[in-house]
Amino acid sequence: MKTTFNATARTVFLILLAVFLASPLVIVAGVSLNSTAQMTFPPQSISGRWYSEFFSDPSWTSAFWRSVIVACLTSLLSTSIAFPIAYAQWKTGSKLSKILGGMAGAPFVLPPVIIAVLFLLFWGTVRHVGQIENIVISHAVTFIAMPLVMISLGFSSIDKSLVEAARTMGATNNDVLRTVAFPLVMPFVISSMIFVAIFSLNEYVIAFMVAGFTAETMPVKIFSNMRTGFSPTMCVGAVLFMLIGLCGFLAVARMGNLPKLLGARA
Repeated sequence: MKTTFNATARTVFLILLAVFLASPLVIVAGVSLNSTAQMTFPPQSISGRWYSEFFSDPSWTSAFWRSVIVACLTSLLSTSIAFPIAYAQWKTGSKLSKILGGMAGAPFVLPPVIIAVLFLLFWGTVRHVGQIENIVISHAVTFIAMPLVMISLGFSSIDKSLVEAARTMGATNNDVLRTVAFPLVMPFVISSMIFVAIFSLNEYVIAFMVAGFTAETMPVKIFSNMRTGFSPTMCVGAVLFMLIGLCGFLAVARMGNLPKLLGARA
């Protein structure tokens, strides 16, 4: 009886939590389908007017694709830096690799405003401001802790007997990395790239501080438009980002055990 009650209570709690988390997303999606320029939910009448306006407006589409490009480049750069650090920690466990890992994780734990100001001062000092590559590098440095942790989890999950067997067969360190370690770590690498891309897509403070309106991303575009009032076109951009995030999580789950990829114990 007690077990049944606990199971029911847990189910009810999870349902309420899911409703609480999904409610803002449902409301934003509903508002984007309004036929009028009002923030009303449920929508008075269903219309794709704002989606048509979004994709026909060059300022919105350019901001959207700029955000996508920044997110893709950021994920590639941060993962490319994190992978050798994680590999060095797994293979040697040297003090240098641990120091690099600590330095890589520091920006992620600092407040975004502090990081944004530091990058603003840096790009101003080197006299390279208002460029899209500023956002890519700044985001990559800020979010590098994420791929570093996930890839390190991937390396730590490798059965040491596989490595020993490969070396017994005459495999070199490069052979072990290429034929044993890398295939096993690949799901963690791809998952980390997806998570970094999603974080980069939705980041506003750093993107605004290091590039501003000269390389306007979607979050910067939305916040700048809010100064002149509400428009359902903003909700269209939010819905597109939600869909990208949902597809990303589904892709991560499709590759294997999502809790394990996120670091849960088996």
